[in-house]
Amino acid sequence: MSDFHLGIHGEASSTEREKKLLLWLDEVSHDAEEIYLVGDVFDYWYEYKKVVPKGYVRLLGKLANLTDNGVKVYFFTGNHDMWMFRYLTDELNIPVYREAIRTKINGKNFIIGHGDGLGPGDHGYKMINELFSHRLAEWAFIQIHPDTGSRLMMFFSAKIRQFTREELQSFNPENEWLVNYAESIIQKEMVDYFIFGHRHLAIDYLLSNGKSRYINLGDWLYFYSYAVFDGNDVVLHFYHSPNPMLISNHIHHN
Repeated sequence: MSDFHLGIHGEASSTEREKKLLLWLDEVSHDAEEIYLVGDVFDYWYEYKKVVPKGYVRLLGKLANLTDNGVKVYFFTGNHDMWMFRYLTDELNIPVYREAIRTKINGKNFIIGHGDGLGPGDHGYKMINELFSHRLAEWAFIQIHPDTGSRLMMFFSAKIRQFTREELQSFNPENEWLVNYAESIIQKEMVDYFIFGHRHLAIDYLLSNGKSRYINLGDWLYFYSYAVFDGNDVVLHFYHSPNPMLISNHIHHN
């Protein structure tokens, strides 16, 4: 799952989405071995040494309960919550990844990551990521009072959404930089599934070799979409969604 953007309103309020997410986590906790939260869980996040953003106690408590009961949870930073540091790892025993990872699950090869900055395009995000990941920027921000810092992060998050609104509304595989990235990888190695977020569209796209698939997880602002790997195949689902919309060039899953 990816792109909850908790902290802002979407089709429902942030609190309503958080409660819906908890219902989903309750349901899947009975048989889930691993849960991957693939970026932009929070619309903004800055983690001071002794201070974290207010709110999200329902989600954080549920994640603690899951890990305490042996469910593995993995967290990937996105372009909105890139300043996540040690809090989830120290408090909830959840590893945090800043870049896409390669992993093998039940014999299938996966590349999993938020997706921002991959491929030949996405220049705006590459510039933002380079700026915000610089140690000087982190040092400068930590000098600001948390109340002021939170307001600044909300401002920057809104600007990022405005900057990319048009891009996130349509899918053209020829211009899709994550498709281009995946195509370049499969020229050199076999990857069964590329799992990304960031695009806010639920996409199941069969790549040119006829075997590998690019899966985009959509979002929980409007679609409430997520993907399940059952040990054999990856399928996109929608959780009580008022707007179930899947983009696919082969089998359409429900």
